[in-house]
Amino acid sequence: MLKESFGQWWSYEREGWARRFFDNWRAALKWQRLKPDEKFAEMIDRHWDGIAVYCKPVNKVSLGFVEGLNNKIRVIQRRSYGLRDEEYLRLKILTCMLPAL
Repeated sequence: MLKESFGQWWSYEREGWARRFFDNWRAALKWQRLKPDEKFAEMIDRHWDGIAVYCKPVNKVSLGFVEGLNNKIRVIQRRSYGLRDEEYLRLKILTCMLPAL
């Protein structure tokens, strides 16, 4: 039951509501006495700052865009194999999304 209800956590768009849900979920978890879930809750608590950024609507990026960008980076790395200048590779990655002139 708790495992399934945790999926609801990702639907919150405000950090305060997400934190309240997590605190209530963690309080309900204490009664279950499940060590793996308690370790998971501790890990979430340690990384809360990074996870809370996801709750802000301006920071949400579609996974399709991220996958496409990762694919472009992999292609650039493959094509530039053997280059010793990391700065040039960094510039190629930064400019791969610029519109053509």
